[in-house]
Amino acid sequence: MLMLALHGVRSRWVTFVGSFVALALGVGLIAATGLALAATFSAPDKGPQRFAAAPVVVRADDQLRVRTANGVRTRPLARTAPVPPALVTELAALGRTVEDRAFPVDLAATGRDGDPRSQGSASRAQGSGPRTQGVEPRTGHPWSVAAAAPYRLTSGRSPAAPGEAVVTAGPGSHLRTGDRVRATTPAGATTLTVVGTVADRGFESAVFLGDEEAARISPAVDALVVHADATAVRDVVVRAGGGMDVLTGDGRRRADPGPDRDAEALVSVNALLGTAAGITLFVSVAVVASTFSFAVAQRRREFGLLRTAGATPGQIRWTVVAEAAVVGVLASATGWWLGATGAPLLAARLVDAGLAPAWFAIGEQTWPLHIAFWTGVGVATAGALAASFRAGRTAPTEVLREAAVDSRTMPVSRWILAALVLLTGAGLLVTALVLDPGDALGRKAYITRPLLLIVGVALLAPVLAGPLVRALTWLPARLPGATGVLARENASAGVRRTAAVAAPVVITVALTASLLGTVATLAEAKATEVRTATTADLVVVPGAEDRTLPPFFVERVRAVEGAVAGVSRPTAVTVLEEGTALVTSEARAVDLARLTAVAAPPVVAGRLTDLDDDSIVVNEEWLTTTVGERVTVWLGDGREVSLRIAAVLATGTGSNGVYVTARNAGGAGADRIDVAVAEAADPGAVAAALRTAAEAEGTGIRVLTGAEWAAAAAPGTSDSTRAGLWLILSMALLCTGIALANTLVTATTDRVRDLAVLRLTGASVPQVLRLVTVEAVAVVTVGAVIGAGVAAVNLAGVWGALALLGVRSGVVVPWGTTGAVIAAAAVVAAVSAVVPAAFALRTRPVELAGMRE
Repeated sequence: MLMLALHGVRSRWVTFVGSFVALALGVGLIAATGLALAATFSAPDKGPQRFAAAPVVVRADDQLRVRTANGVRTRPLARTAPVPPALVTELAALGRTVEDRAFPVDLAATGRDGDPRSQGSASRAQGSGPRTQGVEPRTGHPWSVAAAAPYRLTSGRSPAAPGEAVVTAGPGSHLRTGDRVRATTPAGATTLTVVGTVADRGFESAVFLGDEEAARISPAVDALVVHADATAVRDVVVRAGGGMDVLTGDGRRRADPGPDRDAEALVSVNALLGTAAGITLFVSVAVVASTFSFAVAQRRREFGLLRTAGATPGQIRWTVVAEAAVVGVLASATGWWLGATGAPLLAARLVDAGLAPAWFAIGEQTWPLHIAFWTGVGVATAGALAASFRAGRTAPTEVLREAAVDSRTMPVSRWILAALVLLTGAGLLVTALVLDPGDALGRKAYITRPLLLIVGVALLAPVLAGPLVRALTWLPARLPGATGVLARENASAGVRRTAAVAAPVVITVALTASLLGTVATLAEAKATEVRTATTADLVVVPGAEDRTLPPFFVERVRAVEGAVAGVSRPTAVTVLEEGTALVTSEARAVDLARLTAVAAPPVVAGRLTDLDDDSIVVNEEWLTTTVGERVTVWLGDGREVSLRIAAVLATGTGSNGVYVTARNAGGAGADRIDVAVAEAADPGAVAAALRTAAEAEGTGIRVLTGAEWAAAAAPGTSDSTRAGLWLILSMALLCTGIALANTLVTATTDRVRDLAVLRLTGASVPQVLRLVTVEAVAVVTVGAVIGAGVAAVNLAGVWGALALLGVRSGVVVPWGTTGAVIAAAAVVAAVSAVVPAAFALRTRPVELAGMRE
């Protein structure tokens, strides 16, 4: 059987080349993503950065710790408390201490002569967001703590008087000694003179001020460097009542800016690569299975001849499986090399796109290559297994078969499998809509659940193809000429060929419309929520992300005549659910008297006006949603409080968070002011007054209309999600092109006698080629229609989930991308059918008609 399989692969290599290429690329991508996944399992140990030269660091614990029946549960705090002054005094008795204070500093350069100029490519603080209008967000510290990194002067001197500063300056920075910069801090706006620079160490962009000036701006001590024995320091901290961390060695990394940012970045990369590998495996299996199924159908007479010669059904089946195994081994070996070569390129692309940290690189693991290789062999064997049973059922009389019309297009087993897969996919969707509509909107759900419907419909392609071909070609068949009629009859007669061509188009079109449509629909739904929940005429926001508005500026806005200002702060609340799980929700701390004037969140129970310092507004996702009932929560700073539920909001897409009062903000600063214009006030005058106040700060504070803010604040598609979708769709489109080309080249090569008969009946070469083109495009259209139907069901499920969650938003269909995919498939199909037909028609029709199979 092995020799027969090798002979079959060698003699019918055109049939198997598509499966080989698709499988090799699939294995290559699985290997590359596997190697990249292996590199995400652990972040490199970079050690402490901010306090690398400090012996002991004392700071508040940044984790909420709650004891439960199953042990201590932890969650990150939204805001870390300062070191108590009494503890600072006690620790100072043990040895020399250095107080660190961290506070926002927004710089707007004015040059040596006081003229404004942009900072250009000056370095940015980690996570500080984009600069606005020449404003550069930085972090301020006292100069005495610079030695804890250690920072060393590269030019100039240390600050010796108020208004003097030392700044970090990396390659390309325009800041240099002698520059004057306008700076805005929590204490107000001032002008600083750069008296020195230090090298940028990469983890933050800093401004160092004199110790006294830093203490005036930010009185709270965020961390304390202690030059004393660590054991003695811990004893003092424990006696003081705990709540503080004593960091030494590698533990000092917890005091770095964003200590978990590398691990969080790896989680996103892990999810992206895992999804891409899974979809690649799915598409590869579908393409290989379709190719082998069509190949078996094309070889009925060959298998009939083998049965006549005495071959048993088992031997026929083993021949087909052996051919698949040979192709699988060769393709997997090629994919092994492609994956090992492409993995470093993939890692570099992820870094360049900002999806992975700058240090991300492929490690020395080899197990992903082994998994990819054997997965490829398994995919090839599994894809051919179903076709092998059909081959084993071939009767000896098939050798006498001359009719080209496919009779029994689908066996009973395929009917049963298709029904089971479709019922499972539909059942999961309906169950999610009934029990938890929000589950249908999760990324894993909307990426994986449609695959079941796609597989089920693809299995039914031989049954659906015939009626759809007749329906779609009804009009062309009635046009003058025989091209439409012949294309219709050829496609209807060769249902297996039509289904083999349509199946990859179904998969690609359904994936494209479902995934991109779902992402766009969810983005539109979130934007709709933002628009409807905000009734403010104007919105004032900082010039950069992760910044707050200076307190003195907030008071200035409140004093604007005719402006009803609702100040809000970002915070978080955590609740213990079912006694075992800590769940943290984003929250907004709002002004009690102004909330209803500037916001209209979707209330389903209670009243927003009942919100006070002893209450909370929750959403329907919470386990406790009874108005008037009390719930125990932990605020953003870790304080445990019991609050009464004043109102309940609709769940929506998950953006309807929690509301508390400013007293329960956990020390968070204001990052947004919603302004409603009073009835008797002039909207233009109010807007002008707000913009004048914002421009006076020189820090890029923006005054937007309500519509402008809603458009800017609406959550868009994340870079990782967008990159993952395009990676998935690119692979699917590539496999579709390969499958189309392989199937049509094989089918056209086997139909040279039919083409010769057309020539002998009087058809010219252009007419025959036009017929082949129309037939190929018609079959692609059939696949596109089926795929569009599957996508419509998936998008209808998403729309239904949104409606059940109380979000009234339309479905967004990616017409342009879907149309481009269909057009590309049609071009590939036409070329793949026309080129072999043109080569075949160069031979005399009489010779082609008498050619042996």
